[in-house]
Amino acid sequence: MSNPSNPSSPANLGALYAAARVRVTELVANVDDTLPVPATPGWTVHDVVAHIRGIVEDGLAGNMDGAPGEQWTAAQVARGAAKTTAELLSEWTEQAPTFEQFLSSPDGAMVGNAVVDVHTHEADLRHALGLAAIAPPEFLDWVMQRFDPGFTEAVAAAGLAPVTVRATPFEWFRGRLGRRTEAEVGAYDWSGDPAPYLDIWFVFGRRTESLGESESVSGAQ
Repeated sequence: MSNPSNPSSPANLGALYAAARVRVTELVANVDDTLPVPATPGWTVHDVVAHIRGIVEDGLAGNMDGAPGEQWTAAQVARGAAKTTAELLSEWTEQAPTFEQFLSSPDGAMVGNAVVDVHTHEADLRHALGLAAIAPPEFLDWVMQRFDPGFTEAVAAAGLAPVTVRATPFEWFRGRLGRRTEAEVGAYDWSGDPAPYLDIWFVFGRRTESLGESESVSGAQ
């Protein structure tokens, strides 16, 4: 598939989440929170913040019924609708350390999808704000260790022939989370015809129109 690095020690998921939380807070603290976020159709900056704050709220309360389905996420947005973005960020900042502590524990991998989610929406927000498309290398290293074997296993479970997909970790990350069109994913370097594998590739739907997002290679902010 790709060639993810193999760190000598496991990723500290709580630290990854906390760093992303701080960056997201800085990103949205002084922007127009009615700005639409194209990567999450129908959601504004405020809605995205309500969702990611709501995941911590639900996680701490054990309210995981229906996660990560549309009704579960829609309820998070609805709960936050009457609050300002500043209030949501304040609540997130207050409650997240407990959540992050659990992420850093031996059982933290159980809720590792929250780490994927917050980095996904950080990238979504950066795109909405016209900022460079980047993600931290330490996160990409970790997420590739989930995505690459997971895709291989799903291909085998579907009875399909093994396939090699060569793309940058950032493209794997954005592509598998549905931020790319079928044509964009099909343009990756596949060892065979990608068509039979696309339903397995996309974890959360797929774009019908390109975001026009390209990875920054310079690390520009």
